[in-house]
Amino acid sequence: MSRLDEAVQSTGSGKDRFIADYRGYLAVKILTVVGILVVLLLVTGYAITISGKDVGFLETYGYIWNHITGVTYEFRSPEWFVDYSIFDIRMPRILAAIIAGFGLSVCGCVMQAVTRNPLADPYTTGMSSGAVFGVSIGMVFGFSLNSTFGDMGIMFNAFVFGLIPAVFIIAVSAGKTRSPATIVLGGIAISYLFSSLSTIAMMYASEQTIRKAYLWQLGTMERVTADMLPLMFVGILVCSVVVYVFSKQLNLLYLGSGNASTLGLDVGTFRTIMIVITAAMAAAIISFTGVIGFVGLVAPHVMRHVVSSDNRYLIPAAGLLGGLFLLVCDTVGRAPFMPVELPVGVIMSFVGAPIFLYIIVRSRKGAL
Repeated sequence: MSRLDEAVQSTGSGKDRFIADYRGYLAVKILTVVGILVVLLLVTGYAITISGKDVGFLETYGYIWNHITGVTYEFRSPEWFVDYSIFDIRMPRILAAIIAGFGLSVCGCVMQAVTRNPLADPYTTGMSSGAVFGVSIGMVFGFSLNSTFGDMGIMFNAFVFGLIPAVFIIAVSAGKTRSPATIVLGGIAISYLFSSLSTIAMMYASEQTIRKAYLWQLGTMERVTADMLPLMFVGILVCSVVVYVFSKQLNLLYLGSGNASTLGLDVGTFRTIMIVITAAMAAAIISFTGVIGFVGLVAPHVMRHVVSSDNRYLIPAAGLLGGLFLLVCDTVGRAPFMPVELPVGVIMSFVGAPIFLYIIVRSRKGAL
């Protein structure tokens, strides 16, 4: 065999090995996403069983299948009550937790790419403080941007005032001074501003109002009803699809502004678009559930070490993990304390903080 033939054979075997390695690389990512989805379905089945009326774990899937296939039960029969309990009481809360966790995690992926900071989260621009201020003035002074719908007016306040910090960040980071550092520092500044305004408002509130505002800030799935769920789902789905379409552009931001611009990306405009989408998603979730921390920070950070920083895989993986994480925390908050429950925001912080500290310690040791 000539040297030329040997070189060709060597090149061919190297190419085959590279293809096999790449396919294995993709298989790990896909299996990770599928595995999280399977666990999410199992946890959903268990979460449905937790209520005042016991329903077996496997029995819940039977009711779900019957409901999907159009099986009906005699009005006010025991089966009818179970079906009603699952789909009108338990399922909206469970789906709200999954949707909120998914959306906040997608927002976390975007903000960590936009700021090139693994510690960024959906509230980096200060939108949580803006939303809290909107709720505070609504509860204390009765001011609502949409008073026609009662409690929905408070939610509308949270949504609109949650967007104001994002508009401010876009304004101060415009032009030649636009940079990830400007976004982070501007978000910190406006968070302090709105926090101080919320504190001033609370000084004029009654004890009952302070308690209501405080419980809202902790975050809970309890307020989400079946009527609200479609609006929440469609909004998060549309924004998530748009973000995923731009996943390749988000990958370019990891290379730095200069390199991304060289590769044809209008970095300033693209960052602005992503901040607007993230602000809309996070503000919408906050208006329904209150402020829920850590999930948008921890889920993307964990999945980045499992499926890499490629947003084509990171976004769906982190989204599903965030939905699973929030559902587990909400279930833990309900299960041991029935009929009393702990707000999911409390459980999320209690569980998320140690996990995040563990990640930081291991990262510093170079284990991840």
